[in-house]
Amino acid sequence: MEMQQVRYFIAVAKTLNFTRAAEDCNVTQPALTRAIKLLEYELGGDLIRREGRLSHLTDLGKKMLPILMQCHEAALAARTLAKAVSKGDVSTLSIAASKTLDTVLILSPLREMYNVFPGLQLKLKRGVGSEISAMLKSGEVDMAIGGPLGETWDRLEAWPMFTESFDLLVGANHPLAMLNPLDLQVDLIREERFLIQSNADLSDYEIGRLSASGVAMHTAHEVDSDHDMEKLVAAGFGIGIAPSRSMYGPNVKQLEFPAFDIMRTVAVYTVAGRPKSREVATLLNLLRGKDWN
Repeated sequence: MEMQQVRYFIAVAKTLNFTRAAEDCNVTQPALTRAIKLLEYELGGDLIRREGRLSHLTDLGKKMLPILMQCHEAALAARTLAKAVSKGDVSTLSIAASKTLDTVLILSPLREMYNVFPGLQLKLKRGVGSEISAMLKSGEVDMAIGGPLGETWDRLEAWPMFTESFDLLVGANHPLAMLNPLDLQVDLIREERFLIQSNADLSDYEIGRLSASGVAMHTAHEVDSDHDMEKLVAAGFGIGIAPSRSMYGPNVKQLEFPAFDIMRTVAVYTVAGRPKSREVATLLNLLRGKDWN
């Protein structure tokens, strides 16, 4: 099946007149008729029935029209996109971000880069450390932003952005929310039910430190997103453990809790030796040059 055949069929379906359709397509009527006959042969039945000067779509033609129109429009869109890419008008930037990284933190650099490349198509993917590492290795993404990836390999380039602690997250009306952080003691949380983000990429050592700090890990709820963490904490299902720079709403409050003594460094990652596009280089420089303090 050729797009030319599809275009001729659509023209006839709109005009129900072979002569007018040939004129609209800037082709001779015999050529248009032959192309539609070939299309009918490939589809296994008549699409258009001619009765004297009148023409109308057969049942098969009516069923095939919306499908073939969609194919034709997709082909036109692909052709337009290909021309734009070849001219440099459209480019793509794929970024993998840790599931526990709030997008708000990188909006400013992204906005600056977008002003420089207004035709940019941005693809933002989420994952845990091992998933992000795999996306970088395979070339599925151009760069990544997040905490430790949990593995090292010789081509992995990492530029630290900031270091943050893990804090307590409590409901705005929770008794702990009324305390001064200096008054928070391990004894105050031992009887609490906790919520842990399953994608926080905590090491066995860090999980051990949480247990030593009074967190009952074996009974802790597990959630997969900041949104779920916020809603469940606000609803009184327990208190959460979250990176200090996570952004939450007015119904919850973050409290520094030095007893955890758990830190993570958020970095931007690229692959050494892999060519960097203008967009990647620009965003990398913006992220590295930003004052994260």
